[in-house]
Amino acid sequence: MNNILTQSSLATCLLSFTTAFSMAQNEVINKPNIIILYADDMGVADVSYGDPEAKIQTPNIDKLAKGGMTFSDGHSSSGICTPSRYALLTGQHHWRKFHNIVNAFGSAVFDKDEFIISHMLKKQGYTTACFGKWHLGWDWNAIRHRGVKKKDYVKAESYDWTKRFPGGPIDQGFDYYFGDGTINFPPYCWIENDRFLTIPTKPVITSKPLAGGGSFRSGPMAENWDPQKVLPTITKKTVEWIQKYDSKEPFFIYLAFNSPHYPILPNKEFHGKSQAGFYGDFVIETDAMVGKILDAIDDKGITENTIVIFTADNGTEKHAFERLDKFGQWSSGKFRGVKRATYEGGHRVPFIVKWPNKIKAGSTSDEVVSQVDLAATFAKISGYQLSNNDAIDSYDLLPVFHQTELSKPLRTATVQNTYPKTFALRQGDWVYINSSSGAGQKESDAYLKYFDLTNFSKSSKGLLFNLKEDPRQAINVINEHPEKVQAMEAQLKKYLSGERCAPQR
Repeated sequence: MNNILTQSSLATCLLSFTTAFSMAQNEVINKPNIIILYADDMGVADVSYGDPEAKIQTPNIDKLAKGGMTFSDGHSSSGICTPSRYALLTGQHHWRKFHNIVNAFGSAVFDKDEFIISHMLKKQGYTTACFGKWHLGWDWNAIRHRGVKKKDYVKAESYDWTKRFPGGPIDQGFDYYFGDGTINFPPYCWIENDRFLTIPTKPVITSKPLAGGGSFRSGPMAENWDPQKVLPTITKKTVEWIQKYDSKEPFFIYLAFNSPHYPILPNKEFHGKSQAGFYGDFVIETDAMVGKILDAIDDKGITENTIVIFTADNGTEKHAFERLDKFGQWSSGKFRGVKRATYEGGHRVPFIVKWPNKIKAGSTSDEVVSQVDLAATFAKISGYQLSNNDAIDSYDLLPVFHQTELSKPLRTATVQNTYPKTFALRQGDWVYINSSSGAGQKESDAYLKYFDLTNFSKSSKGLLFNLKEDPRQAINVINEHPEKVQAMEAQLKKYLSGERCAPQR
């Protein structure tokens, strides 16, 4: 009797093991490719989402939305470039470490052995590639001649351009990189992996963009450098990489567009395509590049097993005020604020995820999500076990993707920040800002009048808004809800003192 039971138990165990092993193998085989398409300075309302009345039409991004899930409450970590990129790649809010962008000739923001999703996915068998804007720093000391004074950093002769250029994407977990670093920061040239493809020989760049305004920082520039070629070239290189990819293992692509960031440089074929000036035309050109990537994965026959995410590093630039006056187009939609602002328009961005057969086509979610959440989500998808020291602010979004009914909001709270001493805490419909203003720069009189904000009530105690009732953050109700303010302020202080935002693993 015991022998029969033992044999039966052994058979059951073997069957369970075989089933589990088979499932695990199947999961490995079916690990999806992952592509992040990251726009630069794009407002949440710059995407048309199928609205035929929108002054900027984005049919390719709209197609992505129709095939996946659109998040109406998706956020970047910061209202400016570098911090948001760092947070996306690490699953950790930037304000735990720094607040500002990496300036020209700035060093890498990453610590040695820091958790980055590219490193994680490589460990899980992914081939990783990065294209376009980096803006997370490099090791300039490795190529700068000894004894060069800071005032001479802008001179081409201050560097040995034949040397390896470390500290960039290749040292941060990417197998391949092609891009220009940052379009309006030196050096103005092409970089492949950790080497310079085109050597900067001119002393400084002084040319102005041909279309919609903006400028370039002084610094070394390669001969025949054409900033208008950046967007189409990085897209072409990404498409070529996809076409040539022949491994059975999955890939991860991070394509960081330089658009529609200033300088506004739409190519001539896109001039006049929008009803929002050259900026709108640049958005439309960005949309066309998204279409080229979608076509590439279709042609490769891998659409069904590829996650495509489209989002942006922060809201639109302050020139949105001018577009509002001239074209009646407001990039932040029904929200207040633009790039740099702690108000919603500074960090509420387009956020679309397409994953065939896993995410219902044409679905929407009003869940509050952040780009820091991608780290935990990718870890779950790839089978990587995060430690409690990894991606400490990142929530797994799979329950939201699968439209699992949640008994409470996914995130306990979300922290937004651009400047060192100003923070916003989001809980449910409520936003508390620990400052008398959430603006990143002066709001124009025309804007204040347009949104009926001329009598806006500031308070030294801070600001409190109910976004459900007041999405444009026009009515400060901080004096009416002292207990809520006290609780939210206490929660914010916990996070700022080091408490993780995501639950323990």
